[in-house]
Amino acid sequence: MRVPSFLSSIPRQWRTPKIIIGLFVFEVPSTIAALALFGIAQPDLYRTRFWQEGADHGWNSNPNQLIYAIANYRPVKAPLPWSQFTTNYNVVISVLSVFILLCKGIMFITSVFHPLVSMLTHAALVILFAVSIHNQAGPDMSDLAHPQPGAPWYITKKCGPPVSSDLIGYCKQAKAAFAVTILMVTLFTTQLIIALISLWPNKQLRSSRSSRVSDKESGRAPWEMMEAPRTPGTAGGLKSPTTPRTTAFNTLSGNGKAPVRKGNQGIPLRHHIGMGEETYQGPTRV
Repeated sequence: MRVPSFLSSIPRQWRTPKIIIGLFVFEVPSTIAALALFGIAQPDLYRTRFWQEGADHGWNSNPNQLIYAIANYRPVKAPLPWSQFTTNYNVVISVLSVFILLCKGIMFITSVFHPLVSMLTHAALVILFAVSIHNQAGPDMSDLAHPQPGAPWYITKKCGPPVSSDLIGYCKQAKAAFAVTILMVTLFTTQLIIALISLWPNKQLRSSRSSRVSDKESGRAPWEMMEAPRTPGTAGGLKSPTTPRTTAFNTLSGNGKAPVRKGNQGIPLRHHIGMGEETYQGPTRV
């Protein structure tokens, strides 16, 4: 199957392979940390408790509003920082990032993890983890009496008094999860930039590509314009061509003319085979 020209012209070599290996090594513990932190927080280890703690200090809305809304048949959605969707989303992208990391390692070892594949993969990962940052640091404006226009309190405030003592450890864990999310976005953005740099054509790539194009164009000369080999014996002007049989006759006759056969006279050219018996008749001597 012939590869399209626009695909064959895409660079497949990394300009800084050692940096790629170093980023892979750094990505392994970061991905494991994200999976552990998000997995521990699922399904609701401290999310609702944080919501209630902020309501007690007047930092955000109260989780009891969900109960009141349901009792009064009013549609209501939990704010993003306190919603179950955010917790489940973080677990899903952490598991997905582990799977992608394993695939990237295998593809890099087998030399099929090209810059184009890296660009598409890390662009998707940057978007996924950026959405996670938005969900974790989203506002809570559901209670106009206690608005939270920015990130929730466990990100903007210290994990100490006046926070309840039993939530201090969970507060540090939530801060660590948010920091790991930012670290993953930074890591994937760096890999995306390196992939774009490797895809950008440099002077050496342009010269090699132009040489390939010129070689390909020179090999497309039509066969009508190709010089046909000359017929043997026609060099130096038009004359009778020389064939191997003509050369043999000239050698045997000695005068440059083909021998004339008269019956069984002259040069023996073959055996004369009779009915059931083979005889040989040589030249007649006078």
